[in-house]
Amino acid sequence: MTQQTDLPLFPHRHLLGIRDLSPQDITLLLDRADRAVALSRQPEKKSATLRGRTQINLFYEASTRTQSSFELAGKRLGADVMNMAVASSSVKKGETLIDTAMTLNAMRPDILIIRHASAGAAALLAQKVGCSVVNAGDGAHEHPTQALLDALTIRRAKGRLERLTVTICGDILHSRVARSNIVLLNAVGARVRVVAPSTLLPAGIERMGVEVSRTMAEGLKGADVVMMLRLQRERMAGALVPSIREYFRYFGLDAEKLRLANDDALVMHPGPMNRGVEIASAIADGPQSVIEEQVEMGVAVRMAVMEALLDPRRNESEAR
Repeated sequence: MTQQTDLPLFPHRHLLGIRDLSPQDITLLLDRADRAVALSRQPEKKSATLRGRTQINLFYEASTRTQSSFELAGKRLGADVMNMAVASSSVKKGETLIDTAMTLNAMRPDILIIRHASAGAAALLAQKVGCSVVNAGDGAHEHPTQALLDALTIRRAKGRLERLTVTICGDILHSRVARSNIVLLNAVGARVRVVAPSTLLPAGIERMGVEVSRTMAEGLKGADVVMMLRLQRERMAGALVPSIREYFRYFGLDAEKLRLANDDALVMHPGPMNRGVEIASAIADGPQSVIEEQVEMGVAVRMAVMEALLDPRRNESEAR
């Protein structure tokens, strides 16, 4: 995978949220990611695109899937990758995010990948360092690379994003994945529905340009894509669902409910899955599931994002 100089220059220095991207920006990243998929499927998976560049992964929240995906993406592009062990770092001794940012900045990295429990942490970091910053999830705010990999998965399976009906089901209230997906899908011309019990819907969700349903029967009818979300019990302050069994009965995806969607509807889940809570195992492993493809597309999208942010043409244009 060589530097893709035949594609337009990505106009942003950081990736902090989908809200900052135009439809053209989104398409550019997805086109780059398509090429990264091809590289990842070759026997020789490594390129020298980011040789000599330094990538630091700074994860304040545990995330095996996302962190390993960013690490693998950086290594496939030839970058030097460092994973900060936050659990045993000075953070545990009271160091603030800004202190950490200044320390890391002195090491002169080229790109920082951050996941943090506080909304806005990535944007704060971007103000304090001299390198590119990628938001790998900040609180319940945004998770831009997850939305991009979901979009890539859908586009490769359906051939398009516009005019598709995408139903997002489950814990909308606590989900940064839902927020980023809603923004992206609206930007590219998809029709977005959300389905959840009232206790798991944010106030004013309609203002995000979605159709709101409180039953799966209503929300899944005619859906082209069914995106299930993890029930984030660790973020819940109280009992927002009566019981796990009750939740699955009404809002878990099983064969009976899936029949309400289009026959060729895709089934998605950002992971990690709670089988028998949000989704039945037979559906997660079934023919309509593209959950494994989402994992593969995650590496490709993160390769595309880092390559786009570290495009050498940016330095040339800034020097002029």
